[in-house]
Amino acid sequence: MKSIARGFSLVELMIVVAIISILVGVALPAYQDYTVRTRVSEVILAMSGCRTTVTEIYQGGGTPPGGDNWGCETATGSKHVEAIATSADGKVLATIRNIHAAVDGKVLTMTPLVADDTPAQTAADMGKPLYGWRCGASADGTDVDSRYLPGSCRGG
Repeated sequence: MKSIARGFSLVELMIVVAIISILVGVALPAYQDYTVRTRVSEVILAMSGCRTTVTEIYQGGGTPPGGDNWGCETATGSKHVEAIATSADGKVLATIRNIHAAVDGKVLTMTPLVADDTPAQTAADMGKPLYGWRCGASADGTDVDSRYLPGSCRGG
C-alpha cells in the first residue's frame, strides 16, 4: 500500500505567512492610532474641569477673571497633560505629553460657544448661558492631527 503524505507543503506555509504579514501590516498602524486617540481622550477628560468652571462663571455673570485666572489651571494630576491654560474669554488649552511623538508638545483646545459657531466673549456674553463647546478646531489653536482626535472632538 501507498502511504499518504501528511502535513503542509512549503508553498502552503509561505502563503499563510504572507497572509498573516499583510494583516499585521494593515492592523498595526490602525491600532497605534487607536491607542493615541484613547490617550488624547484622557486629555479631554482632564480639560473637563475647566469646561465646567468656565461655564459656571459665564452663567453666573459678574467680572470676567481674565486669562489663566479662571481657577482651573492648576496641576491636573494627569500623566498626559503637561499644562492647562485659559484665555481671557475662557478658551481652554491643554499641552499634551507622554503619549506619542506625533502629539507630544501639541496643544488641544476647547472653546465656549454662545451660538452654533460663535465663540463666547467675556465683554458681551457674561451672565448668559453657553450654547456648547467646540473641541479640536484648528482655528482655535489646536495643532493635533485630526486622526488622533476622538470623533467628538473634531471641531473643524
